Order: sequence, then C-alpha cells, then structure tokens
Amino acid sequence: MIGTMSDQDDDQDKKNAWALAAWRGAERKLWRGVREETVGELLASLTTADPDESADIYGDGVVTRLEERVAELLGTEAAAHFPSGTMAQQVALRCWAGRTGNPVVALHPMSHPERWEGGALSVVSGLRTVHPTDEQRQPTAQEVRDLADPFGTLMLELPLREPGFLLPSWEELCELVEAARERDAVVHFDGARLWETTTHFGRPLHEIAALADSVYVSFYKSLGGLSGAALAGSASLVAEAREWRLRYGGRVFRQFPQALSALSGLERELPRLPSYVGQARVVAEALKEGFGASEAVPWFRIHPEVPHTHQFQVWLPYEPDALTEAAVRQAEETGTCLFRTWHAGGPPGLAVTELTVAAESLSWTPQDIRRAAEDFAARLPGA
Repeated sequence: MIGTMSDQDDDQDKKNAWALAAWRGAERKLWRGVREETVGELLASLTTADPDESADIYGDGVVTRLEERVAELLGTEAAAHFPSGTMAQQVALRCWAGRTGNPVVALHPMSHPERWEGGALSVVSGLRTVHPTDEQRQPTAQEVRDLADPFGTLMLELPLREPGFLLPSWEELCELVEAARERDAVVHFDGARLWETTTHFGRPLHEIAALADSVYVSFYKSLGGLSGAALAGSASLVAEAREWRLRYGGRVFRQFPQALSALSGLERELPRLPSYVGQARVVAEALKEGFGASEAVPWFRIHPEVPHTHQFQVWLPYEPDALTEAAVRQAEETGTCLFRTWHAGGPPGLAVTELTVAAESLSWTPQDIRRAAEDFAARLPGA
C-alpha cells in the first residue's frame, strides 16, 4: 500500500512538473502564475530599490514608509504592516471584540476566516461567527438587519472570492454598512483584493475605505508583492493592533524585502488594475463567443457574466483532470496558455477554474481569445 501511494505521488509530481514547464514556456498568457516565478527573478525585482536606504529593524525604515503610503492611499489615520493577512485580520477582529464588548462577528460562511484559517477566530481569539446568508453571493442589508444574534462586527470580504470574486453595487455596500450601524456594530473590510474594486464601485480607494472602521489589504494577491499585508484604520486602533501583532509573533526582525516589493507593486501594478478589469470583461465576452462556436462545449458558464474585478470563474461540464491536461497540452503545443488548473465544483462531472487577467493579457484581442478558446475546446475528450 505504501508503494502504491508513493507511485501515485511520483506520478502527480511528474504531472506538476510537466504543467509548470509548459506554463513557464508559453509565449502568450493572460497572467503569470506565482509558481512560474524563479528565485532569481524575484531577487532581481528588488534591485530597483535605493541601495543606500537603511534596512529596517523590527519594522522601521522602509516598512514605515510602506505603512504611511497605505494610509495615504486608503485615507486612514494610520496603517500597520503584518507578515500575513490571516494575522492582520484576526488582530483586527479581536481588537473590535474588545472595544465593542461583543465577541460575535457576522461574516459570510465562504469568507477567508471561515474557509482557510483553521477555525482560528474561535480557537485562537475566542470569537464566535454568525452568517447573514448561506447563499453564494454577498449578503443583503436586510439579512444583516434580520440576524437573530447581536454582533459586534460585520466583516465584508470585498470581493468575495470563493463564489466568483463578487462585489455588491455601491448602493448595496452603503446599505450594508448602514445596516450594521443600525445594529450598533462596527464594520471591517477584508480587502485583500480591495485594490481592484474601484472600477466596479466607480469610486476612489479612499472613498471605499471610508465606509469601514478598519480595512485589511494584501500586498501579493493583486500587487505582485512577495508577501505581507496591512491593517488600516484610526490611529488608536492601529496602535492597539501593533501590540497584538507583537503578541501574535508578527514583529519580524527584517521585513525590507516584503516592504520593497509591496511599494513596487503600489507604484507599478495599482495604476494598471483598472485596465486589467476592463480587459477581463473583454476576455469574458470573447470566451463566451469562442465556447459558443464549439460543438465540444455543450454547456459553459462565465461567472459573473460581467466580471466585477480582473478575476472570474469559468465552468465546464468535464472532469477537472481532463481540462487541466487540455490546458497544459495547449500551452506546450501552441505556446498559448489560456487556462491552468481546474477543480471539481458542484455536481460530479462539473469543473471550475479561476481566470486572472493581468499585464500579459493586454495585447490579446477578442479574436485571439476566441481562437484560443476554440483551440482549447478542440482538445477536450470526445472533440
């Protein structure tokens, strides 16, 4: 049995290496996956920094410069750098529980703390969660008003990744915040991907952030940084968060590589994000046309139909392994990487992938995308 498992592991390792080589070697792609970056490339990206700038010690120097820049962009009094978004968010929610006297957090069951943090809100921080809705969408203001349990904090993930990078409308977001205020609750934004929401909301970052009492943002999910996050809010909240950061083990001795890459992302990627969102809408529409013209695709779904950000879902009625293999073969044989890994989703025989549209995609025309979609479909089983 052990040998069998080892053989399976070896087979999967070979498949992973094959896929990575194909995706790295592709001449055309919509975005560059994080696994495709080499150590040398990441180190080279830091060489644009001022070599004479003092390296940080426990978060001063360039880290302080990053914190000030984030606070400026979000229009908050202060911001604190954290080594991870998980830590930043737990600290924020813990601080609010102490300040409101209520350990209950209202949030979506598909939000990051509920899906990807090992139950840390309850196990580590002693908090309890309630869900305004179980539907795969953002909650409504009425659902927040109707929650039976009193709650101290409403946490909104903007966008809500798991069901398709979904955002409410600006009016719906304002109503959600108002509903929380009516319940005497504070509002925290899980804004890991808040940077790319300005197009959908039609508002600048500082106006979006102003709706909340605190905001967490990531430096690597959209900005291409090495890692790290920030928690932004009032000066007193951030000061308290710094103390909890120390208690959680987040006061790291040297953080200048992460800070430099985050500052580079804010300078390079942040201004481009609206163009990525616009191109994502072009890609989504062209994919519909390409799949619609293929007899090998009896059914498909682009979700949401008009992407809210530069990321969205694609659903197809095939097994995920078959779709991933088709994606790898397309990249290897044609030099065009349209999709990467597919995953099981919903009923058996249905698979989903997340599509990211970034700088590499901007040269693609609708015709390029349609042709790539048709070529991908031609590689599917039975085509």
